[in-house]
Amino acid sequence: MKSTSKVMDRVIDALDVETFVACSSEDEAKRIAREMMAGMGMPECDVVFVEMAGSGARIRARCYIHRSGDSYGWLGV
Repeated sequence: MKSTSKVMDRVIDALDVETFVACSSEDEAKRIAREMMAGMGMPECDVVFVEMAGSGARIRARCYIHRSGDSYGWLGV
């Protein structure tokens, strides 16, 4: 993900978002997580944690702001 935001340039590697979503399966939870991240402008994300509990799932999605070999924003900050 390429960002023009000065704040996002300070992120060293990744941004994680964790929340609880209403769903009926792990597959649905993963789909919701990916749609949520894409809706926030982060279309490339990995779902790194899913735990079903009652009426939904606790999920953690990770978006890599800078991957190995990228042009690191913090070097110019």
